[in-house]
Amino acid sequence: MHAKKIVLIGLFIALEVISTRFLSIQTPIIRIGFTFIPTALSAVLLGPVLAGVTAGLADIMGMMLFPAGSAYFPGFTLSAFLSGVIYGVFLYHRPVGFWRVCLAVLAITIVVNLGLDTLWLWMLTGKGILGLLPVRLIKSAMMFPIQIMMIYAVWKSLAVSLKHAFSFGRAN
Repeated sequence: MHAKKIVLIGLFIALEVISTRFLSIQTPIIRIGFTFIPTALSAVLLGPVLAGVTAGLADIMGMMLFPAGSAYFPGFTLSAFLSGVIYGVFLYHRPVGFWRVCLAVLAITIVVNLGLDTLWLWMLTGKGILGLLPVRLIKSAMMFPIQIMMIYAVWKSLAVSLKHAFSFGRAN
């Protein structure tokens, strides 16, 4: 593996931990934050597998370094991993266009945020899924356009410099 990829993985893990633990609003059933930005950027630059591994490691390291009061639950690590993979499937080696970002965010919103994360919260809290879902639907509906616009805008503003600085050639 290229040293540049290892550096990027470390950078994105740090950005994800910081954005999750210090730059987000956390309640027992929702978290509003900007972790999706480093996850999406890692997917564009590193691909689905490495983005998934990066997001999963960031989740584990974040819990180890800054425990959030509850015990570690591996379901959320799986969710983080799948988010990185999904972003990578939609955005790696493809033009990062507005509609492609929309599809990636939609897939993550439905499968991970509303599906798996709601299941994990139900398992942890014992609250009924029908009780959890309305609040999570509202949060997802609010965050959906924000995620799309921020990922698209951040990538468009950083694309040329990041591609140049971290070009890996053909031998990825």
